[in-house]
Amino acid sequence: MDALNDRLAAPALHAGRPHAVIIGAGFGGLAAAVRLGARGYRVTVLDRLDTPGGRARTHRQDGFTFDAGPTIVTAPFLMEDLWALRGRRLSDDVDLRPLSPYYRIRFDDGTTFDYSGDREAMREQVARFSPGDVAGFERFMTLSEETCRIGFEQLGHLPFGRVSDMLRVLPGLLRLGAWRSVYATAARFMRDERLRTVFSFHPLLIGGNPFTASGIYALIPALEQRWGVHWPMGGMGRLVEGLADLVEDGGGALRLGADVAGITTRDGRATGVRLASGEPIAADIVVSNADAAWTYRHLLPDGAERMWSHRRLDRARQSMGLFVWYFGTRRRYEDVGHHTILLGPRYRGLLDDIFRRKHLAEDFSLYLHRPTATDPSMAPPGHDAFYVLAPVPNLSGDTDWTHHAEAFRQAVARRLSDTVLPGFEAEIVTSRIVTPLDFRDGLLATQGSGFGLEPVLWQSAWFRPHNASSGVKGLYLVGAGTHPGAGVPGVISSARVLDTVVPHASALV
Repeated sequence: MDALNDRLAAPALHAGRPHAVIIGAGFGGLAAAVRLGARGYRVTVLDRLDTPGGRARTHRQDGFTFDAGPTIVTAPFLMEDLWALRGRRLSDDVDLRPLSPYYRIRFDDGTTFDYSGDREAMREQVARFSPGDVAGFERFMTLSEETCRIGFEQLGHLPFGRVSDMLRVLPGLLRLGAWRSVYATAARFMRDERLRTVFSFHPLLIGGNPFTASGIYALIPALEQRWGVHWPMGGMGRLVEGLADLVEDGGGALRLGADVAGITTRDGRATGVRLASGEPIAADIVVSNADAAWTYRHLLPDGAERMWSHRRLDRARQSMGLFVWYFGTRRRYEDVGHHTILLGPRYRGLLDDIFRRKHLAEDFSLYLHRPTATDPSMAPPGHDAFYVLAPVPNLSGDTDWTHHAEAFRQAVARRLSDTVLPGFEAEIVTSRIVTPLDFRDGLLATQGSGFGLEPVLWQSAWFRPHNASSGVKGLYLVGAGTHPGAGVPGVISSARVLDTVVPHASALV
C-alpha cells in the first residue's frame, strides 16, 4: 500500500490543470463535475454501474422507459445554473413541462385532494375539506415561505463545516420551529386530520418521517409553489444524459463499470483512488458521490475520518427503504394523473412501523407515477408506463425480501386494482421490481436505505456528514448523504457547496 501511495502522491497535473476524481455518476457527482470543470479542474467521473445516474438511472425494457428514482424536477434554476456554466441553456437540451396538479392525494375512503401551485385552487381544496382551516392554511404557507427563504435559499448552498456555522443560524432555525416535526408544524395551523396529512407528507419524498423530520422541511410546499413541479420530456434520464454531455463537452471523462475499491491517502491527504481491478488513478482532490456511510466505512481506513467514526456511523439513523414496482400496460388509463398518492388506512401507525419498529406491515401507502399522462414517449404507442413505490423498513429490520418481494407485489397489485386501476393486471406486458436489497447491492446504500441518513434535526446541517472531510484533506462529499440532504434540489445544492470549500484550480497549480 505504501508503494501505491507513493505512486499516487506524484503530481496529477495534466496541461497545468489539477485533476479531480469523482466517485459516482449520480446527480451529485455529475453536477460536481460540471462545477469543478468550470473552475479549472480536469475531471474524471467513475461509476461502478454500466449507466450513469445512480438513483436517477434509467431502466429500458420491452420498449418502455422507466425512471429508477426521482420523478419530478423542482427548483429548475439549479439545473439552469449548471448549463450556464458551460455557456448553454437548459432548454436547448431538455424540455421541462410544468405539471398541474402536482399530485392527486387519495385517502383510504376515496376522497381526493388535488395538490397544485395555484394558491386559489389550493384554498378551494382546503375549504372543501374544512372551511375553518383556510386561514390556518394561509398562515402555514407564510411560515413555509419564510422557512424556504432561510433554510433553502440562504443556507442550502452554504457549508456547515464548523460548529460556529451552526450556532450562527440556530436562533433563526429555532424561531422557525425547526425543533418541531413537520407534522407538528402543520397541526399548529390546521385542525382537520386529512389536511395535516396533506401538508406534512413531503419529508417522505426525501426519506424522512413526517412525525420526526425537522420542521425546517416544511419549506417544501413553498419551494414547490414558487418554482413549480416539472417533468423533463423523455424522462429524468434526459437530465442525466444532459449533465453527462456537459461534463464530456468540457473536457471531462466519464468511466462506467469502474468500481472504486478505496481512496488512497498520504500524510492525511487524498491522493487518488484505487479501482477494484487494481488500477490506481492519481488525483489532486477526490469527491465522493457514493453513500456517505459507505465512503467512510469502506473507502477509507478506520480512523481516517475524525468526526464520522465507524462507531458513530453504527449509531446513525438511516432513511427508510423503498419497494418499487415498474410495469407497463397494453392500454392507457386516461383517468389516472401523472402522480397519485394513495394513502392507506393508517398514517402515524404505518410510519411508526416503517421507521421505528422496522416492521413490514400488511397495509401500506403508495406513490403511483404514470409519466405517460404527460409524456407518451415513455411507452410504446397506446401503452402506459407506471412506477409504484411503497415506503418500507430498511434492512436493519428482519424482512427477508428474497421471500417477501413477490407476495408484497401481489398485495400492491390488489390495492391498485381495487382503487385506481381496476383489472389492470390482465393488461401488463412488462414488469420489474426493486427492493432494499437492490439499493444495498446495486447502489451500496447502507441498510438498503433509499435516501441515505434520515433527515432528523440531529442529522442535519452541521450534524450531517460535512461536504469537506474533517479528517482527510482534499476529500469532499456530495449527494444525499451530506449537507443539505436528499431530493434533487438538495443533491444539486451539495455540489454547489463545493464552490465554497474546494479551492479554485489555479490555487493548486
